[in-house]
Amino acid sequence: MFYSFVISPDQSEPWEVPAKYENMENPEEASSESLKIGKSLWKKHCSSCHGKEGLGDGHKAEQLDTPAGDFTTEEFQAQSDGAIFYKSKFGRDEMPSYEKKIPYDEDMWHLVNYMRTFE
Repeated sequence: MFYSFVISPDQSEPWEVPAKYENMENPEEASSESLKIGKSLWKKHCSSCHGKEGLGDGHKAEQLDTPAGDFTTEEFQAQSDGAIFYKSKFGRDEMPSYEKKIPYDEDMWHLVNYMRTFE
């Protein structure tokens, strides 16, 4: 099964996630320490486009050709942790890859835990 970030209402191509990632389970418990690490990574790498609360309203969002994803939506939150991990790590189009900026999978999983707090 494949899911896509909500990029824009007219997005025609879903963001395909390899089954290997789609089925991955987050090995990091969503503890207060994990959420603290995830929040720190969010502030450093994600909030400029996706906003402080994951609404896609960061100060750089208006410079994008497509809207930054809103992570508070049911569609986003319905994705598997593995799908969110994959999309965050490898990126696509205007969403950059964070494979080098967040090189440790453990940290990416903490970031996934933090993204799960958006409502």
